[in-house]
Amino acid sequence: MTDHTTDTDARRNRQAIILGIDSPIGLTMIRELARHDVRVIGLARSKAGIGLYSRYLHEGHIRERDEDALIAQLNALASTSGCRWLMTVSENDIQLLHRRQGDLVGITPLIPEKTSFQLVLDKAKINRIADELGIDTPYGWPIDNSQDSANLSPAPHFPLVLKWPDLESVRNELINNNAPLDKYRYVHDPADLQTYLARFDALGVYPLVQSYCPGHGLGQMILMHQGKSVLEFQHRRVREFPPEGGISSVCESSVIDEALMRKSVSLLQTVGWEGPAMVEYRHDPRTGKSCLMEVNGRFWGSLPLANATGAEFVWFTFSIRALGQVPTMPSTRHPQRARFVIPDMQRLYRILFARKRIADPTVKVRPLTELLHFFADYLRLRTRYYVFSFTDPKPFLADLWFILRNRVR
Repeated sequence: MTDHTTDTDARRNRQAIILGIDSPIGLTMIRELARHDVRVIGLARSKAGIGLYSRYLHEGHIRERDEDALIAQLNALASTSGCRWLMTVSENDIQLLHRRQGDLVGITPLIPEKTSFQLVLDKAKINRIADELGIDTPYGWPIDNSQDSANLSPAPHFPLVLKWPDLESVRNELINNNAPLDKYRYVHDPADLQTYLARFDALGVYPLVQSYCPGHGLGQMILMHQGKSVLEFQHRRVREFPPEGGISSVCESSVIDEALMRKSVSLLQTVGWEGPAMVEYRHDPRTGKSCLMEVNGRFWGSLPLANATGAEFVWFTFSIRALGQVPTMPSTRHPQRARFVIPDMQRLYRILFARKRIADPTVKVRPLTELLHFFADYLRLRTRYYVFSFTDPKPFLADLWFILRNRVR
């Protein structure tokens, strides 16, 4: 009887509910955990959620839209399956679980601690902490009203970048007042800056005004456990959509910059971080300077690349938090590329046919070179894909079907 009970508890422990299997992030989480014999129950927002079609998914559901109904759905799944662990993808869902954690029955979310998570969402506070640690950050100008923009000191070099310290904290207020809901915005001259900021005068809240940092995206992924780094990985963004800065459509692994990594780890230690995070920089190859952009306190968009190289952040997180075991640091495979095909196609289209929509005038557009690189990546033996996999092809086929169906509609 004791052995049977022990086996049953072990099976229950090796289960996870994943909230948010609509994207390549959720799909990678399913595949990674399943390869370590973790049974995955997934929730997607609609039938178009690509994770629903993975052969590695044990059980798939459409999530309830209402918050109370969603909590009841999670509790019911935990009760019927015996699953004790809940993982998620988006910042919004992490915040939801922070609010409603006391309403969950028999299931524990494997998410960051609330105080440190709120801190990394506040870009202004993170920049101040980073400055104290000797990490380069964009120069910022405080703005109390749109008229301040006419007398910025020291005088800025344009373009400037505007972004909210914490977009989620002002999202509803912006929507209710028909104000712009931009994650970031480039402005190209003083008149452009003042005109844009004037749209927030009625609210009395303004985005950060920051200097522009040239270069390419560089991400340092770190898993913190008991104040120490137990898994590290670094990648650079080869191509992004939008071209001036957005999600990585092609990224590749790179040798870790140890000096920068130590600063990234120190930053996470200072905020008391536990779990996975990506410290994101803009790296300028001409100067060697890496400028902090933000800290992503969740699983990130380029997670498929880390998985392809053997840096299994999802499995490490589950093993440490759910099983109480710290896996051995893997020997990652270098170099490696990963590609998100649909955004890469969108990037190419914008460069070839809609260049005026590229907000950053410093982006150098070379159509022929971009076209050659786009097709050459199909021939690279080391290229992996965010969605497509020979061993798990249905998510790609489903994604293609829903895209074509929506285009026809």
